[in-house]
Amino acid sequence: MNHIVDVVIPSYKPGEKLRRCLTMLSKQTLPPEYIFIINTEKKYFDPSLTADFANVSITHIKKQDFDHGATRNLGVRKSQAEFVLLMTDDAVPKDTKLIETMVKTFETDEKIAAVYGRQLPTSESAEDERYARQFNYPAKSFVKSMADKERLQIKTYFQSNVCCMYRRAVLEALGGFPTPMIFNEDMVFCHTMLAAGYKSAYCAEAAVYHAHNYSGIQQLRRNFDLGVSQAEHPEVFSDVKAVGEGMRMVKGNAKQLLKHGRIFFVVRLFYRSGCKFLGYRLGKSYRKLPMQLVLRITTNRGYWRNRK
Repeated sequence: MNHIVDVVIPSYKPGEKLRRCLTMLSKQTLPPEYIFIINTEKKYFDPSLTADFANVSITHIKKQDFDHGATRNLGVRKSQAEFVLLMTDDAVPKDTKLIETMVKTFETDEKIAAVYGRQLPTSESAEDERYARQFNYPAKSFVKSMADKERLQIKTYFQSNVCCMYRRAVLEALGGFPTPMIFNEDMVFCHTMLAAGYKSAYCAEAAVYHAHNYSGIQQLRRNFDLGVSQAEHPEVFSDVKAVGEGMRMVKGNAKQLLKHGRIFFVVRLFYRSGCKFLGYRLGKSYRKLPMQLVLRITTNRGYWRNRK
């Protein structure tokens, strides 16, 4: 395969998972040409994490300059490769064929502009997160276009920059990721991509291990930012159903937990799901909230300061 692939990884206080990620990327059957790390705050970055990898380039930015769209665009602009793989610093490729498998998916249809991979839980993952991974990242691959909107609703635009490869020329021709962006830059760009006639592919055979075990309050804050992103982009989210998909996931999760007698986990599921929903609704209605409250809830205060 003669394709050239670069990798872009935003990082903030990265740990050993970044080293593991880079190690697996170096062992790929189709290895990346360059890996561009855009790190927030140099003082939190341990240089030993990348010392063994000659193709890694690090750019440090200030926390107040971080933006979910602009920071990734900065990394993409450094690349001249045909394909650019967006990852996060806590995602670790499952095997050595991640990049090759994603590139082969592009070869099946010239209209495919992005391929996102499967996210697998780890030993850190709570029971409800394990089910969420199965729900959002099934074992079967598929390709979607704007023609699927009536059937898929909000899932039409779902693709995750935890592990998503793009045709760089298309990404840049369509203006890159939106900015300023508090969250959800991948879904908003997916809408732009599909509206332009391109397709998004989910590749279940290209997998990364990725886990979070957020508390209820952390879920509330993340979903607040999610709600804000949807409120600020009505052209993407106003005519697709979102809440129903979440309820379907919660019901399926609860049913599975009860089947295995995990009563305590069902209680925790409802608590955390309630936090998610509350955060989401507050985010959707952020214009009605005092800025002091917004700044207490959000995970990205710099976004609001820059926006103001």
